Amino acid sequence: MTDSLVHYETHGGAAYLTIDSPHNRNAISQRLLADLRAGLQRAAADDAARAVVLTHTGTTFCAGADLKEAAANGAGTDPRSRTLAMIGAMRGIVECPKPVIAQVDGHVRAGGFGLIGSCDFVFAGPAASFAVTETRIGVAPAMVSLVLLPHLPSRVASALLLTGRSFDGAQAAEYGLITAAVDDPAAAVADQLAELQLCSPQGLRETKQILWHDVLRSFDERAESLGEQSARLFGSAESVEGITAFLQKRAPSWAEPAPSA
Repeated sequence: MTDSLVHYETHGGAAYLTIDSPHNRNAISQRLLADLRAGLQRAAADDAARAVVLTHTGTTFCAGADLKEAAANGAGTDPRSRTLAMIGAMRGIVECPKPVIAQVDGHVRAGGFGLIGSCDFVFAGPAASFAVTETRIGVAPAMVSLVLLPHLPSRVASALLLTGRSFDGAQAAEYGLITAAVDDPAAAVADQLAELQLCSPQGLRETKQILWHDVLRSFDERAESLGEQSARLFGSAESVEGITAFLQKRAPSWAEPAPSA
């Protein structure tokens, strides 16, 4: 569909899924998640694709949750339905029978880590920046923790998730969040695709199941409770204040300036 927020095309032996939602900086809306899952299902059945590339338009790969949609809390946008849709999209990437490569050259924020954390490879260009910002608006990285924490040492996880600080691609690679920080992510993806073309579809599919076994088990054991936690937090008074402050471009009521030296 021409109005899809995730465009689909096949070239170079891969299905390219391009996130294109400029009105909200590629934020995670229910419509975007539905389009992404449809694209993944199409790619899984596409014999012309040995792998899937998840990329984006604009200067932001994904701004996290669509906070305007969350604030509206109208029909079809209740917290629980949003959390279920996000869990489904993350699991759809993990369970895709073909390797999924994220090609990033823009900002990744909050829920965007649920997307890149579910991918098998992540290549980030010079314009990429990262921040797990949930604590700054009164919520927590509940669902994304399923695919984020397995990549991180515990002390690094505390430093990033508790502060919401931003970091660049080189740091993301050092932490283990991405495969590599590169000058040309498209070229890096092309090189990775060429390598994957040497592998059999069956071998790739079966190896993915091995690699993601523990993560999928954690989905089975914890996704429902983490989704409920996320829904509860997004419905809280503190998150309403945090989201409102963000949309109004002001500091939330709890934010205090750092003490002077």
